Amino acid sequence: MADIAGRLPYLSQDLARHLGTTSAKKLAKLGLHTVEDLLWYVPFRLQDPGDLTPISGLTPGAQVVLNLEVVDVTTRTTGRPGMTLMKVMATDGSRLIELPYFIRSRRMESFYRSKFRPGVRAFFSGKVREYRGELSLTQPKADFYDEFSDVDALGQEATRIQPVYHASSAISSRAIGKAIQTVLGAADQRDIPDIVPDMVRAQRGMGHLVDALRHAHLVAENADYKRALAELKFTEAFVLQVLLQRRRFIAQRSTTRAWPPSEDGILARFDERLPFALTAGQQRIGEEISHALNGTAPMMRLLQGDVGSGKTIVALRAMLQVVEGGGQAALLAPTEVLAYQHYRTILDLLGELSGSGLLGGEDRVGVALVTGSQKAAERRTSRAEVASGAAGIVVGTHALFSDDVQFANLGFVVVDEQHRFGVEQRDRLRQGPSGPIHVLHMTATPIPRTIALTVFGDLETSTLDELPAGRAAVETYRIPSDNERWVRRMWQRAAEEIAAGGRVYVVCPRIDDDGAAGEDGAEIASDDDEAPRALAAVTKVATQLAEDPALQGIGIGQLHGRMSAEDKDRAMADFASGRTPLLVSTTVIEVGVDVPDATVMIILDADRFGLAQLHQLRGRIGRGSKPGVCFIVDQAREGQGIDRLSEFTATTDGFALAEIDLATRREGDVLGRIQTGGRSGLRVLSAIKDRRIIEDARDAAAHTLAGDPDLSEHRALLWAVMNLADEGEYLERT
Repeated sequence: MADIAGRLPYLSQDLARHLGTTSAKKLAKLGLHTVEDLLWYVPFRLQDPGDLTPISGLTPGAQVVLNLEVVDVTTRTTGRPGMTLMKVMATDGSRLIELPYFIRSRRMESFYRSKFRPGVRAFFSGKVREYRGELSLTQPKADFYDEFSDVDALGQEATRIQPVYHASSAISSRAIGKAIQTVLGAADQRDIPDIVPDMVRAQRGMGHLVDALRHAHLVAENADYKRALAELKFTEAFVLQVLLQRRRFIAQRSTTRAWPPSEDGILARFDERLPFALTAGQQRIGEEISHALNGTAPMMRLLQGDVGSGKTIVALRAMLQVVEGGGQAALLAPTEVLAYQHYRTILDLLGELSGSGLLGGEDRVGVALVTGSQKAAERRTSRAEVASGAAGIVVGTHALFSDDVQFANLGFVVVDEQHRFGVEQRDRLRQGPSGPIHVLHMTATPIPRTIALTVFGDLETSTLDELPAGRAAVETYRIPSDNERWVRRMWQRAAEEIAAGGRVYVVCPRIDDDGAAGEDGAEIASDDDEAPRALAAVTKVATQLAEDPALQGIGIGQLHGRMSAEDKDRAMADFASGRTPLLVSTTVIEVGVDVPDATVMIILDADRFGLAQLHQLRGRIGRGSKPGVCFIVDQAREGQGIDRLSEFTATTDGFALAEIDLATRREGDVLGRIQTGGRSGLRVLSAIKDRRIIEDARDAAAHTLAGDPDLSEHRALLWAVMNLADEGEYLERT
């Protein structure tokens, strides 16, 4: 991307220009394509090699550097298949030491033999270990030199603090460091201009950006590294906050049509026929949204509420306000199952108010469903209703973005489970067919404040924090998978609930034995060092349950992402009607699915799901007058896995669980993947750990934009913001 002056800035230059094609291709596999990508690829830790030490001065546990000459090399096989042990005997001139290397392939054995030959000298660095009374360095790093080398200079380099980068099989941490030194050494402050304004840097005591990058990579002292990292984190947070706030500012500077409420229109008649009273939260947020719809500034609002808090009613009332004014409202859902569910729910809520009619008709509201899998006749009918205005409310999936869907007068869009749609798609939604429109985003996944600031900072936020009266209670029980008596009783309870007219969900993390774990969006949460194990699969579990004596005579259905839309609809209809009152499913049912008779949720391999997703699944039961029971079956080991599940059984508060998730899970599990062009995720900033930095950056961004909303006086910042925006940022759940 060219900068404001029209030239290609140093930071945007391709790495091949500086490092050659071979190195550039290796770095590209890490998502590093430009000079900027590489310079912001900071080390994740520092390695202190230790001091130059004689063999006689070694102590167990010390990190040391030895200047040695190789005396002898021997190899032998080990008890592990394909593993060879190479023993390098070396001396510092006064004593001998044995250095063991474990080699996993013949190719690597040949490589090691070519390096370690009698007479070769090197600086060996590693941690001292004691084995059978002898001290040694296992698998030490070796820096070789010859008689022509400057030994003193090499010794200083060998004992210097080393940055450690996330590497790959194609390129080592050391090679990454050398590449960074190459591009950083060729740059000055003109090539790497300061992004954060001078006044903000002065207030925070920050130096120049180029100096922060140098201190982060060319580490001399640990304190310098920490200070540099803090400055880089603030810089990244600041650019992101300027982008989000500037997007909001630009949208609010534009105008759209206002949709004033009517005292005796469709909305009033809808409220009159509601069989329940709105909660105080629904009334308060409904008034906020109504006020925004009555304004000419395009609404950009996030409505978050716990499972069952009544967000759909709030959204439908807002849509009716637009429809009674002669406009159309669209509801966008991430899946066809959820889109169909919303379509049926809206028709049921409207009752006699639903039906075909022109926009603004006083008697009825036309409701249309638009999905990608509709048959030709359905497709023609639904699109004709949308184009003619016969459909005042349009429910659909991404198919709403299709070129063949033309709205007569779209004025309002509701996006459900908005965390599945990203910044770029949010921007596209705001630009309706004839200009900016009002947009309301909804999510039943509670979003902690730091995540909201980092990812959804361009939206105003409203929170429904209470449940409607009369909502049935749900109890949760943890069932260890190896407790056969409890497991057997669980299936008996499922049969009893079905006999009483209930419905039972059984959720699995996989579709079949051949599928990858996590299909259909399951958040597989496990420790990195945990050995792989067989996970419950829909097809296999359904077969096993059909043979279970406790469930004989009970119809069992299946639902997963590989099924056609027609088969999914049929599966849900059969489940709701009671034809197949036990449904074995993936997490495709986690949001929005509403079957009032569903009273039991059984989640298999529950320890492999995140707390937020477990909470969403639990929210599918107890939606009617009957209480629900949720069983989580797990193979969790002692420790954090069990602690996490214990927290889940102890509370039904989604916001409390979100905070627990934030504290106990990895960054990517909570944030999801923020994919921006070639790179994935935040570069140095942690939305979990850096709350104070993010809040400070938000305040600084607001102050900067207040004085220079177009960033005409901050060219480097404008370039950084435009560069980030151009990368097509979007958020997707893990």
